Parts: sequence; C-alpha cells; structure tokens
Amino acid sequence: MATGNKTRLKSFGKTWKCLLMYLFAHTPISMAQTPESIEFEPHATWQFKLTPSVYQTSHQPSASDLNLRANASAQTLWIGQYDQAAQFHQTRLGYEYALDTEWGKVTPSIQAASGGFWGGSLNAQWGKTTYLMAGWGRTNLREYYNLNFDPNDALTFGVGGLVSDSQQWSIWRTQDDRLQTGQRVTHLLWRYRLPSGQRLTLDVATKKGRSDPSTERVKGNSLSATWDWSRYFLRLAWDQKVNFSDEDQKRLSLGWHF
Repeated sequence: MATGNKTRLKSFGKTWKCLLMYLFAHTPISMAQTPESIEFEPHATWQFKLTPSVYQTSHQPSASDLNLRANASAQTLWIGQYDQAAQFHQTRLGYEYALDTEWGKVTPSIQAASGGFWGGSLNAQWGKTTYLMAGWGRTNLREYYNLNFDPNDALTFGVGGLVSDSQQWSIWRTQDDRLQTGQRVTHLLWRYRLPSGQRLTLDVATKKGRSDPSTERVKGNSLSATWDWSRYFLRLAWDQKVNFSDEDQKRLSLGWHF
C-alpha cells in the first residue's frame, strides 16, 4: 500500500514493533491463518499461508519476498520481508478485519513497514451473488516498495459476481486521487473451481500513468495466473511498466497453506 520508490532503509523503527505488540495483545492466543479474504472463506480457527516469491526486473538485481499470513474468522494478520540486493530491504506488518453485514461486507486494514511507513484502507462490498465494490486508501508517503502494484493513495470501484458455484468474476479500477500522477489500473479477474478441488485464477490488467507528476506517462499490461491444489499454490505473473516505472517484471510465487 503505497507508492513504489526504491531506496534503501536502515533498520526497523519503533513504530512497527509497537504495532506488532498491539496486534498480538488484541488477538486470540491460538494463532493461525489462511490466504487473502478474496480467495477463501474465513475459518473459525487460525489458518496460515506462507508465500516465498522471486521478482526478476529488467535492468535491476533480482529480489525476493517472504510473506506469512494468518487468518481466523474475520481477522487477518500478515508479516513480510522484501529484499533486493544492494538496493532495498523492508519489513512490513498488517492487519485487516472483514465485517459481514446483511447487505455485504466492510473491510478496514492498516499496514506499517520499517522506515516509518504507515498506510490504511477501507473497502466495501454491496451485494452477495452480484456485488458492487468501492475502496479508499491513504499512506503517509514514506518510502515503501509497493507489492500491491496498484496506486495506494487511491480510489477503487468495481463490480463482480458468481456465475455458478464454480465460477466467480470481478472487474475493478484503482486510480490515484491524491498525487496528481494520473495512475489508474483496471483489472479483470476470473476464478474457476475444478471438480477435483483444484482452482485456477486469472488476473488481467491494463495501466497508465506516471511514477510522479514530473515524469512521462507510461502504459502497460499485466497477467497473473494462479493454480491451487491441495494445500499448495503456484503463481506466475508478467508485468509491463511495473509500479509505473520503465521496467518490466516477472514474478514467481509458491505457497503453502497449513
């Protein structure tokens, strides 16, 4: 959640340590987790998802990320570490709460990262089988490598629905409403559950905008494909003009639910 500038940060600050202590102090002791709320229904007990990723960016050193998410019922916690050799290193923490209502769902979230970064968002979904989506995000504009790959000081709006018990689709746009960059990303997502319990997810996106108001506008496309089976998943992604830079990026992620 934030703009994707890439400068090296020195060490963890007191802010994320305080956040970590707060989150664990206000969360049931029996911790665990599953994946992002968009992917799976919430569980009454804690479930975990561990995701190591590798990023290959044109004209730059390779980078890696290790992310651990914990999900139980309406609560989700995560902690991650991003490393790019000789360029950028950052640890992040986050928390979100998904509140179900008769008309849909409201999900506030907060995230902190080493180097003094803070960010938050509020997302809402109206409807069940067919639904409208809206969201709003803000950060304190401190240095942060954006693993979201969308603008974060931004508005989001979209629509989605269930085609059948096995198919789900959604289309949404996220666009900058604060930094005068003109950044906007439009996604089309399709998810299909196979009879065997496996699942395929495709996310196609197009983007345009500037990394900051003084740079040239870029245009690009991206494609992400995820295959889930048993307790594991594999994700491959190709992203032109990643984070509205002049670089293209390939990503490989492996995941384990436990």
